[in-house]
Amino acid sequence: MRSGTKVAIVGGVFVVAVGGVGYGAVNVWNGMTGGTTTATSPAGTPRKTGPVTAEETRAAAKGFLAAWAAGDDAKAAGFTNDPASAQTALSVYRTATHVGGMKAVAGTPSGTSVPFTVSAVVSYDGVRVPWTYASQLTVVRGLTTGEPRVDWRAAVIHPQLKDGESLKVTAAGPPAVKALDRSGAELTVERYPSLGPVLDELRKRYGTEAGGTPGVELVVSGEGDAADRTLLTLRKGKPGEVRTTLDAGVQAAAEKAVKRFPESSVAAVSAGTGEVRAVANNRKDGWNAAFLGRQAPGSTMKIVTAALLLEKGLVGADKPAECPKEAMYQGRTFRNLDGFSIEDGTFTRSFARSCNTAFVKLIDDARDDAALGREARDVFGIGLEWQTGVPTFDGSVPAETGGEAAAQYIGQGTVQMNALNIASVTATAKAGTFRQPVIVPRSLDDREIATAARSLDASAARQLRDMMRATATGGTAAAAMAGVGGDKGAKTGSAEVADQGVANSWFAAFADDLAAAAVVQAAGHGGDAAGPLVASVLNAR
Repeated sequence: MRSGTKVAIVGGVFVVAVGGVGYGAVNVWNGMTGGTTTATSPAGTPRKTGPVTAEETRAAAKGFLAAWAAGDDAKAAGFTNDPASAQTALSVYRTATHVGGMKAVAGTPSGTSVPFTVSAVVSYDGVRVPWTYASQLTVVRGLTTGEPRVDWRAAVIHPQLKDGESLKVTAAGPPAVKALDRSGAELTVERYPSLGPVLDELRKRYGTEAGGTPGVELVVSGEGDAADRTLLTLRKGKPGEVRTTLDAGVQAAAEKAVKRFPESSVAAVSAGTGEVRAVANNRKDGWNAAFLGRQAPGSTMKIVTAALLLEKGLVGADKPAECPKEAMYQGRTFRNLDGFSIEDGTFTRSFARSCNTAFVKLIDDARDDAALGREARDVFGIGLEWQTGVPTFDGSVPAETGGEAAAQYIGQGTVQMNALNIASVTATAKAGTFRQPVIVPRSLDDREIATAARSLDASAARQLRDMMRATATGGTAAAAMAGVGGDKGAKTGSAEVADQGVANSWFAAFADDLAAAAVVQAAGHGGDAAGPLVASVLNAR
């Protein structure tokens, strides 16, 4: 065995330690496995079939980890089901991260999945820093040979890597930032995990402007304009200080709220200023869906539709409104949840109970398929290219005709929103005027803030707020909003999502000056899942 290379198996744990790149570990591995290290089956060997066995799983995992730790990227790639991609990625990993003294420790397999730990030393510009992390691989049968192979994906190298991303050490990235809430309290990702992608973007945009100087870091580098994600700091720089509009107390409530459901998002804004008070997500991928999501918002869209109908004089909050069990528009049938109907009811009652047919029956009277999109843009600021201080999707209500236009009236079809969009819609309903959401003050960079063409008609705004109040006290939102004090209003919603298997639960509400919205991937009415999340955020105001 060459000096600096050690291989050991203790119980079910496999360890490879490499002091330098060479073939010592490879030779030892050959002796342990009888020399079976090639990525292809011997010529003439029948293709293996059936489930991958426990022994095959252990052998493929150990072979891959041994070769990787030994610095033989081609050999390691040969143990995968995509050797070309694997070899390229492993080579980039080794050179771009400046790792040395690498060890790979495989834990006990669970079926065909094998957890493992990588430890190494990252050396760059005279700095040496230990680096340890855990990852996992899965063994599958190769399509051609049937031999056990590591199912290749970027996350095998590091669990935070996505396909198309890579690791690198950099001293040229933007400086770190010290983010503060509106009162000066520091906002850290350790205390507020949902703020990770937000803090990354603040760093990217404002680190230098805020007076910071860069350090040396190992980062995940994405494609396009995506902000780098720091994995390891080799040498600290000087962070810039960025004051945000967030409220630490409301943010803490939002973080706690989204933990109740996976795949959930919530956002809260000030109705009076548009300042974002909280943003939180509970997602496996760490994506800021509250700001960037694009999904049908269900009946929370009826806030915008009701505003349109009120402004056109087609309805009045206290005037009669038909709510049959079903309604047809240009060949498309729309129904209410559980087939309910309302006899001799008002438009307020239809709004409070979320009657779909009451809205669909009025689309002909609006006489303009594009009217809803204009209302969303000109009054509620949807789609106006918001400049919040971090990337956002700003909602979309494209022009449609026929049954698709009718579906938009109740938040289905091609309407796309996220929690921030619906929180802003709710804030506009409360204030009567759109104020573009911001997460950092405009004074930081003098960016241009979006403004809507006009305010909501005063009479329509008053009636809309009253209908939302009725929904919060005696409609579909009453149970969720029961514990919320102050001047309060709400709207519930649910929306089917193709290929998701379960509907999205939506909830929008205001309490005094704070407006909030949430979306949760959960069955049931909007008030059942998303409602309690929003209520807990509003109670933190």
